[in-house]
Amino acid sequence: MTDLKISSKNNKINLSEVAKAAGVSKMTASRVLREEGGYSEKTRVKVMAEVERLGYLPNRIATVFAGDKNTTFVGVSIPDLGNEVFTHVLEGIDRKLVSFNHQTVLGMTQHALAEEETWIETVLSWKPAGLILTGRAHTPKAVQLLQSANVPLVEIWDLNSSPIDMCVGLNHFDSGYDMGRFLLSKGYTRFGYVGTSHDAANAATSRLNGYAKAIEDGGGKLSKQLCLNDIPGFYPGFYGTEQLLSSDPDVEVIFFQNDNMAVGAVHFCQAQHISIPGDIGIAGWGELPIASVLPYRLTTVQVNHLRIGQLAAENLLLKISGDQATPVSDVGFRLVTGETV
Repeated sequence: MTDLKISSKNNKINLSEVAKAAGVSKMTASRVLREEGGYSEKTRVKVMAEVERLGYLPNRIATVFAGDKNTTFVGVSIPDLGNEVFTHVLEGIDRKLVSFNHQTVLGMTQHALAEEETWIETVLSWKPAGLILTGRAHTPKAVQLLQSANVPLVEIWDLNSSPIDMCVGLNHFDSGYDMGRFLLSKGYTRFGYVGTSHDAANAATSRLNGYAKAIEDGGGKLSKQLCLNDIPGFYPGFYGTEQLLSSDPDVEVIFFQNDNMAVGAVHFCQAQHISIPGDIGIAGWGELPIASVLPYRLTTVQVNHLRIGQLAAENLLLKISGDQATPVSDVGFRLVTGETV
């Protein structure tokens, strides 16, 4: 066996050095690492011994492009990392995939279907083991690509009774409707909404539509809805509340796109000495960790974001392994009746 001086930084070791140390060709070493066959057990043991001794880390991306049929890459698209909701979903996905020796290839689509289409086309060229996509709306070309790819696919977040392959999510319309109905039961008659700008396919729009429908059905009035050109965070909730109440001071209760925005509203009201819920009711969505800093419990909708990610990964892994997986999984939601309305 040819001796090879091992550097203190073994991540510099390449496949050629492993092959040389094992006394085989680079192609043979590559076949051993990809478990493609065409070599003896003695050769496999020699190569793997040198992999261990030298601390060689295979280039998995190179393996994918080389045509590895057992790739462990899973493409996962989310709108952005600025929205805390999706970081929790991603955490659930990644935890489960890593526990089964799969890796996440992340794409961020910025809620733009054209961006998602481009990403899908790119990631499919890497021959992933499967895909997890946020949302149920895709361009016609993206749908065609996904249907032709023949790889396991899970659409997450917005529940879809007829997914391309599988779906894990919740009914956002119903969550908004239940919140509207609950606020009506508290005696409110003039309602407001503060969120961020989103296209018609976005789940936040479904929540707003459900909220508006419940108010209409109950004889109330959605007096003012404000969709800001911003991300749904603390500060937009703060200044969005100021804008809404300045334009319509008769609004009695405001439903926010998420809890981060609702907490911003609470801090605005505190700064202006506006009583909650005496002068204005505040309701959020998502039961995000930021709500825990409030001196009283926020009225919100509880969603298990982590579970959405975990269940999506579980179903995908079942399909990858050739087992049966549930086509449509509804994780549900729960209305939390706090002290802010």
